[in-house]
Amino acid sequence: MTDVNRIKILNDTIASIEKMFGKGSIMRLGESKIEKIESISTGCISLDYALGVGGIPRGRIIEIFGPQSGGKTTISLHILAECQKSGGVAAFIDAEHSLSVDYAKSIGVNVDSLLLSQPDYGEQALEIVEALIRSGAIDAIVVDSVAALTPKDELEGNMGDLQVALQARLMSQALRKLVALTSKSKACLIFINQLRDNIGQMWGNAEVTPGGNALKFYSSIRIDVRRISSIKQGDSVLGNKTRIKIVKNKVAPPFKEITVDIIFGKGIDYIQDIIDLSISYDLIKKIGGGWYIFKDKKVQGSSFKKYLEENPQDLDQLKSELINKIESSRIPKKDAIEVSEDHQKEVNDVED
Repeated sequence: MTDVNRIKILNDTIASIEKMFGKGSIMRLGESKIEKIESISTGCISLDYALGVGGIPRGRIIEIFGPQSGGKTTISLHILAECQKSGGVAAFIDAEHSLSVDYAKSIGVNVDSLLLSQPDYGEQALEIVEALIRSGAIDAIVVDSVAALTPKDELEGNMGDLQVALQARLMSQALRKLVALTSKSKACLIFINQLRDNIGQMWGNAEVTPGGNALKFYSSIRIDVRRISSIKQGDSVLGNKTRIKIVKNKVAPPFKEITVDIIFGKGIDYIQDIIDLSISYDLIKKIGGGWYIFKDKKVQGSSFKKYLEENPQDLDQLKSELINKIESSRIPKKDAIEVSEDHQKEVNDVED
């Protein structure tokens, strides 16, 4: 089989797979051109572009997981805030009964219009989610968390009763219905999940997420969120540096990884994210001694961040230039397997 025939057969096979299972079911990892998918911003430019489609895709199920106090709920609240800013309706299913209204408000969530439910058991939570999605009037739902979706039979049983895989069966049954409903409604359904140690596992990753494997399979995107270090000012801890890794992505190439600052009581440091990205795209020059050069201005350290806070017009201009620079860098590259102009005629001859 010639190289030209192999390429034609491969391209035909890829087209057939996409016809059967939809765009994004198979892709070349080096591809930059992603089909336009409607999305909701995360409120963090670096995360929006790491996701590949400008945010969380509509009509999909998303899992955000990681260790405790890593930033999972913070990211979810930012998504709900951005959903509301764009005119959407957002809901928070607080299965853990732990939502801080003040914190949500400080992040930017309009708590007066936020739909909030604190269900008594897992089935109730998932039935509320189903009802909201079936309505077609909801844009984003966050369920916090899968680990807290306790089945009714387990709650009504006695302490010590053996309840084998009740939660896993509950999630599997619910997700089989929710995946199609979510796709039709164009809502974003976000499940927050925790990590557990898999006792007895002697090799590989010993961490597992509660709720069985169904959520892993049905999620279009899985986001791993972990605190990697503290942000300090003197002896005071202001927040955490947080690593966010896209471990599964069915709408864009996966495995992108970013680091963001999450400030206690405020959420993701949006301005610092813009500064860090702008440095990487050479829009801001970082020189010795912690000095920055921006628009012929020389500013040092935290003073630069304060300068942008006090000069929103410069911040908006920097953000606009940054987005343009990122978009221009995402101009599609040639496919990893591409037919040369000389060979294209041979391919056409074969097709004829």
